[in-house]
Amino acid sequence: MNAAISINDFSEHLFWDVDKSKLDFKKSKEQIVYQVVEFGMMKDWMLIQEVYSKSTLKEIVLNLRTIDRTTLSFLAHYFKVDKKQFRCYKQMQSNQGFWGY
Repeated sequence: MNAAISINDFSEHLFWDVDKSKLDFKKSKEQIVYQVVEFGMMKDWMLIQEVYSKSTLKEIVLNLRTIDRTTLSFLAHYFKVDKKQFRCYKQMQSNQGFWGY
């Protein structure tokens, strides 16, 4: 974990709904990674890789409940993992969609 990086280095829009001073890279890692993966910019993705190891990021994203399809494809390719191993993919498959009239 890179101690030189702070939560304020990330894009302003990522943590608009929480008190940034209460976010801790150890205690809030799932929330921080989710926000970066789902709503962050490429610079945020590069920063998060300096904060957490690749194995930690992989463990977190594999267990996220929701990720949009484009992000899922990116992460599956980045971590060289089949989409079917992601929790969100299993969730998507079990939810029936609306009828396409």
